[in-house]
Amino acid sequence: MKIITNSAQDTITVGFKLGSLLNAGDRVCLYGELGSGKTTLIKGIAEAFGINRRDITSASFTIIAEYETQKAANIPFYHIDLYRLDNVQTIEETGFFDYPGPDGVCVIEWAERVRGLIDCTLCVQINCLDGDQREIIIEGVDETHWHNH
Repeated sequence: MKIITNSAQDTITVGFKLGSLLNAGDRVCLYGELGSGKTTLIKGIAEAFGINRRDITSASFTIIAEYETQKAANIPFYHIDLYRLDNVQTIEETGFFDYPGPDGVCVIEWAERVRGLIDCTLCVQINCLDGDQREIIIEGVDETHWHNH
């Protein structure tokens, strides 16, 4: 499924809708160049879990950020940013491969770093177009469910 957004707010709205479809155990892999809007999309996903978008920042320095949520049975929400990790051994040392577990939801920025090493429930590619316009390609979502949700 391909969606074109025209602003950061549009991207957040797509993220919120995406977040509302996620369940415990889901892993969302985000792909895109620096500045493409991955963290912006995560702000929307997090809002669907009752997390204030202001609380979501680039996790580049913390690598793994865990948030308590208000969705369902307080499903843990993990925001993982692999930007600063350049090899599988370093990634493994963070405990990355233990996330999300059966009870949490995990959203991974720079999933290129672990391509082929993990299973993703959803794959999201974000491409910069003109100005604030973004092309968001989501794989793993039933379009009928997306439009009826």
